[in-house]
Amino acid sequence: MKKIALVGMPNTGKSTLFNRLTGSHAKVGNWPGITVDLLTARLILGPDLVQFVDLPGIYDLCGHAEDEKVVTSFLRHQHPDLILLVMSATQIERQSRLMADLMAMHLPMVIVITMADEAKKLGITIDVNGLNAQLGLPVCLLSAKYGHGMAQLQTLIKNTLTGPGATAQVTPLDWETAVQKHVQTPAQAPRTWTQNLDRVLLHPWLGLPLFLFMMFLLFQAVFALGKPLQDGMAYLFEALRSGWIEPALAGWPEALRGLLLDGIYTGVATVAGFVPLIVLFFVFMSMVEDTGYLSRAAFLVDAVMSKLGLDGRSFVMLLMGFGCNVPAIMGTRVIRSRGLRLLTMFTIPFSLCSARLQVFVFFTAILFTPSQAPWVLFSLYLISMASAMLSALLFQKAVKTQEPFVLEMPPYRFPTWRQILTRGWQEVRHFLHRASRFIVLGVVLVWSLTHLPMGVEAASAQSWAGIISQKMAFLTEPLGIDPQLSIALVFGFVAKEIVIGSLAVIYGAEGDSLVQSISHQMNWIQGYSFMLFTLIYTPCLSTIATLRNESKSLRFTLASLAWSLALAWVCSFGFYQVASRL
Repeated sequence: MKKIALVGMPNTGKSTLFNRLTGSHAKVGNWPGITVDLLTARLILGPDLVQFVDLPGIYDLCGHAEDEKVVTSFLRHQHPDLILLVMSATQIERQSRLMADLMAMHLPMVIVITMADEAKKLGITIDVNGLNAQLGLPVCLLSAKYGHGMAQLQTLIKNTLTGPGATAQVTPLDWETAVQKHVQTPAQAPRTWTQNLDRVLLHPWLGLPLFLFMMFLLFQAVFALGKPLQDGMAYLFEALRSGWIEPALAGWPEALRGLLLDGIYTGVATVAGFVPLIVLFFVFMSMVEDTGYLSRAAFLVDAVMSKLGLDGRSFVMLLMGFGCNVPAIMGTRVIRSRGLRLLTMFTIPFSLCSARLQVFVFFTAILFTPSQAPWVLFSLYLISMASAMLSALLFQKAVKTQEPFVLEMPPYRFPTWRQILTRGWQEVRHFLHRASRFIVLGVVLVWSLTHLPMGVEAASAQSWAGIISQKMAFLTEPLGIDPQLSIALVFGFVAKEIVIGSLAVIYGAEGDSLVQSISHQMNWIQGYSFMLFTLIYTPCLSTIATLRNESKSLRFTLASLAWSLALAWVCSFGFYQVASRL
């Protein structure tokens, strides 16, 4: 099997090209450093089975950061059959250093110049045939975003793989000479809408308030559009249960029937009802990411973050953590300073991930009015960021975090509908993957704890769950958290998606019945205290494993867990004790 490696500077469109070539769904975004690990896909190309490898963006092969080591190690030890050197058509003159480093490895190469659509808008013209003739290397100009030029690239790849391969030696001087001759750039570039927007969005006084306002609008839109869809999903699952599943299981043993209906189905169906909200959230977030606005957000907050021992890149990783903490922690590989990287990893678990979002949307819909719910949700995101910043402020002296902050500011780009819908589908796949693992296992364990030993009332004080909750009462009662809810928190340590499914099993209800049970069990103060604790306390097992793997330190991982648990208890305790006395 032949290997083809995609190599290039950050933010040149490698992952977008990778997705176009292979039909894969690698994460793409309009900021540098989005790919932090090897992404691979296999397909039949002509007579050969080919493995495409998308490598992290690098500027040369001389760096020692984690993402740079990934690239250099792969190229030196895996010996790919072909390198696709991906260059941005708008910055073509900047990429000679990387080309020279790759040329020194004597590997067959095809130069792929992406973002042809943006170059055309800027008045940049590229003579591909002239570059090809002068350099002695295959050159292809395309737009991976819209798919223009992909057929030509596939032909070049086939011809290069089956032929002797293009291994001409091109020096930086040769490249600069060829660019000067065959790439025409306007003497005076027209003022772009990116520059016009940045005058407002990067304003020293207006920039940050505008960013917070836009994020609030995002949460408003998610809740307003997602709630009717969520209600529709709940109705469908209830109809499926009463119309099909219950009659089909009517003759089964009571214990097995209870496990399947009240355990697995009720738990999974309750969690699955939040899929529309998760999809909407990530669709809107993908729009923010792909436009290039997140890089601006990093720039806006860099001055504030520097006082905490962090920088703008740390803020971008925190925002990535809104989706999932795991890739955000892996994304810290783009940070060269180990101290800064550790401090950033220490703060990321406080980001309100999509799994926690399910829990919070569930409780806000029950305990607050439709006009209050978006504000409550927005407040939790603010507390999430405040917890991360407080942690950085308190622990910044424990590590050395000095490193120059350099951020490449990409132009604003509108994502295609294909990119937006692909992102939403990725999140559904991620949810279904976790549902098949943690959620099903979690609800089965919760059902067992609430129904065993045999002969006791479900979820009673005599059940195993009741015994465990009573043992935890000294910790949870000062927080206003009902003993039954403490069981859900225990399983939330495995995966936060289990929390809602656990509640459905504990209360033996779903849909409107579950809503009524919880609304009678607690008031809004208790509910908000529960959400605060869920927001801050220990992250899921996947996040913990990633922390351990990326930090290479068990001591660091344990310190992170202990601090998040202590901070969660203090915050929840403080809120409940004060609010209940007002």
